[in-house]
Amino acid sequence: MKYHFNEIEAKWQKYWASNDTFKAKNNSNKPKFYVLDMFPYPSGAGLHVGHPLGYIASDIYARYKRHKGFNVLHPMGYDSFGLPAEQYAIQTGQHPAKTTETNIATYRRQMDQIGFSFDWSREIRTSNPDYYKHTQWIFSQLFDSYYCKDADQARPISALITIFEKEGNTTVNAVCDEDITSFSAQDWKQFTLIQKQEILLKYRLTFLSDTEVNWCPALGTVLANDEIVNGVSERGGHPVVRKKMKQWSMRITAYAQRLLDGLDTIDWPQSLKDAQTNWIGRSEGAMVHFKIKDSDKSISVFTTRPDTIFGVSFMTLAPEHELVAEITTPENKAAVEKYIKATAKRSERDRMADVKTISGQFTGAYVAHPFTGEAIPIWIGDYVLAGYGTGAVMAVPCGDQRDYDFAKHFAIPIPNIFRDIDISEHACEDKDAVIANSDFLDGMPAKKAIKKMIYELEQKGMGTGKINYRLRDAVFSRQRYWGEPFPVYYKDGMPQIIAKEHLPVLLPEVEKYLPTDDGKPPLGNATKWAWDTVNNEVVDNSQIDDKTIFPLELNTMPGWAGSSWYFNRYMDAHNTDAFASKEALAYWRDVDLYIGGSEHATGHLLYSRFWQKFLFDKGFVPVDEYAKKLINQGMILGTSAFIYRWEYAHEDAAKEKTIFVSKHKMESIIKERASIEKSKRNQVHENLDLAATTDRKSNAKEQWSGFTPIHVNVNMVNASNELDIAAFKNDPIHSAYQDAEFITEADGTFIVGREVEKMSKSKYNVVNPDDICHDYGADTLRMYEMFLGPLEQAKPWNTAGITGVHGFLKKLWKRYIVNDTFSVSDEEPSAEELKILHKTIKKVEEDIANFSFNTSVSTFMIAVNELTALQCNKRAILEPLAVLIEPYAPHLAEELWQQLGHKESIAHVPFPKYEEKYLVESSKVYPISFNGKMRFTMELSLDLSKEAIEKAVMSYEKTQKQLAGRTPKKVIVVPGKIVNIVG
Repeated sequence: MKYHFNEIEAKWQKYWASNDTFKAKNNSNKPKFYVLDMFPYPSGAGLHVGHPLGYIASDIYARYKRHKGFNVLHPMGYDSFGLPAEQYAIQTGQHPAKTTETNIATYRRQMDQIGFSFDWSREIRTSNPDYYKHTQWIFSQLFDSYYCKDADQARPISALITIFEKEGNTTVNAVCDEDITSFSAQDWKQFTLIQKQEILLKYRLTFLSDTEVNWCPALGTVLANDEIVNGVSERGGHPVVRKKMKQWSMRITAYAQRLLDGLDTIDWPQSLKDAQTNWIGRSEGAMVHFKIKDSDKSISVFTTRPDTIFGVSFMTLAPEHELVAEITTPENKAAVEKYIKATAKRSERDRMADVKTISGQFTGAYVAHPFTGEAIPIWIGDYVLAGYGTGAVMAVPCGDQRDYDFAKHFAIPIPNIFRDIDISEHACEDKDAVIANSDFLDGMPAKKAIKKMIYELEQKGMGTGKINYRLRDAVFSRQRYWGEPFPVYYKDGMPQIIAKEHLPVLLPEVEKYLPTDDGKPPLGNATKWAWDTVNNEVVDNSQIDDKTIFPLELNTMPGWAGSSWYFNRYMDAHNTDAFASKEALAYWRDVDLYIGGSEHATGHLLYSRFWQKFLFDKGFVPVDEYAKKLINQGMILGTSAFIYRWEYAHEDAAKEKTIFVSKHKMESIIKERASIEKSKRNQVHENLDLAATTDRKSNAKEQWSGFTPIHVNVNMVNASNELDIAAFKNDPIHSAYQDAEFITEADGTFIVGREVEKMSKSKYNVVNPDDICHDYGADTLRMYEMFLGPLEQAKPWNTAGITGVHGFLKKLWKRYIVNDTFSVSDEEPSAEELKILHKTIKKVEEDIANFSFNTSVSTFMIAVNELTALQCNKRAILEPLAVLIEPYAPHLAEELWQQLGHKESIAHVPFPKYEEKYLVESSKVYPISFNGKMRFTMELSLDLSKEAIEKAVMSYEKTQKQLAGRTPKKVIVVPGKIVNIVG
């Protein structure tokens, strides 16, 4: 009876689907356990073997928890709004919804075949109207809220309006825009409706403002910082520039301190907590106001070292700072504009990361020093960011290396304000240095000087003590089609929210998905995109009258909108009235285990915590942190294959052709080339004996320039790293190389190079799980991915290694087979068999609790080997063993369970209980030594006394034979360890 894994897996996948085996209940007497994976964006490429790693780990844990008696919620869905589907729509005209539906079907098929125990009845898709109507509603709640510092929570905007009506804003302690001005209750009453709305926008938790954004012209949209890599878009590698645009933003900065404090309450990886802590960037210092010379305006600067203010010798503004154009003198205007234009081509991340390049431009303007009145020159420099702090830096070159390098480069004075410190070569960054040459601060250590300076600044009205955060408000607009529409229309240019009962506002149909000819977002192509406030419906644009029918918002929400609350929707996925009922939220509360990638640390994982805290403030959710425990799974890396193109240029271009050289041949060429690199090219050819290139041996008109590695499809390479040249030439992807020449090894083979790197379609190193499941089975795939190494670490994929795991599963299957028939014995197990079982139970439970799934697989292999050696075929051992392995190899376990005579699924069978008594040793195998040399062993009861052990050993026939009639001088007995006979 063979292990027909394909038939077994198809059978049980069908059974699970038909019987709702993994469907969770919202009302159960069992304790709840919520296991969540970060839901995927359904790309056209489908899953490769690296994608399921986290899913397999979470599935093992979810299955284990069911065995332990928990009501487990383990859902799955799709983050289905996204740029790739829209880009495909632009190229083909196919609606993104159709592309997305096709891609989801592929993902679902692949996930089903791997045997995940997802509760598919709760599937969600962020692009479905029944989902995004709740995203729109949450947006409207943010719009109708402000952050009260006194209450330290979000409050209704209506409460703020009431305060304005009674007191104005002078007593309001709320998070708001920096440029808000004071007004009285009387002033408020006299403001026009539009003026009131403009003021309220400065307080709302989601608001419109002119914001510096990352604009990608090729994609026609704004990108978040985490969507940019090395200065270009992550998707497509297109150039990104900085520009100002009117954008929706989220006032996440209101929650900065709570986001920091909340990290202490959750069990998340420390590295991820550190990433969020650094991203939020809390710092304490002072806000200092520098008055601009010959102007009534000031430049405010936040600094953590106000004690160094007497060391300021210049000021640097971000090139995007709003005052730059105003203060730049005519003679510096051209140079400043040129610098600003160049800076706009660099992303913020690039500017922050580049610490080597020194660049800047003098504006011609000056500020006055708050204490000395000295004129301080104002420069612009790309190392200062408009969105961080105030976009201005008071430069103290003697105390900051970057300022020091800038001052040295541009010959700006570097006054020394530190006692007995030499700054001739570099800045002093010792925080404990004593202050000097600083008037009333002289002789003070830094901490005392900081307090004194803040006091003096406040006394002079030139500054205040302040806590600052690096975190900036999150841009929430995207100029693209395939995203959530905003529930917003515009009346007199001011945003108005569409009421909950009229949601969702559906995406309109458009003829093309590109921005309009006049630069408006793709929704500007819609002909039916206006809001009728009488009938509360979308109508044709031609009906806009600015009385009852108004234009709708043309931007759509960013990719992180739908993912910022999806974990709550799973709790009550089919609720049409609310995103989840209070009862469901009260039962499930939060995610007990969340598994996903660390690359989302400062994106999704920060935004979702922000939204959860807001929903908590509003009373919509019971907890303000949604995930108790988070694990970042590592990455499964691909082993890429490379061929090497010989780079040479011929004086006659017509004679040039592509030449690829086998790896070892290339290495010999490089080695010999290095030894005769001063020789002529024709001499090199003669020495290298390149039989395939005799016609080029004496051609001195060729220019050597080395070899370029080219990725090739790993499926064209065999286990010996030999390339199938014919397959390569016939591959449409490599059609340009059909006439290429291949220089092989002496034996005719063409050897490729190998390198471990990220598994990616672009690197042609993707391994399709469909192939693995077909050839070896899903259970083999699941166990092999866990066997590769610790969950959190990166590890390379090697298909050749999978045969060992597959062989183990076949060996396990054979334990249940006798004479080619499924049969187990009802005999009582031996002490040794029980010991193996309970040792395995103990180790597997410990491993699951510690998420050490790789060592569990090793434990199973050891157990099966030991049971095979004992020829164990007993039900009392093999039945609990099937339950033990079910989380890892569920299809095989289900089949074994059924063959053992059970009618119900194994999925909810209680997990075997470890009993320590079976591991307690009753005897000890003693090494019996003579004069320190072990001669034989002897098994004795652990209950024997020291005297009894000596008596048993001395009367043993092997001992008498070894002594040969001699009387030993002494006998050393250490109970439970050794026996040594001396003399």
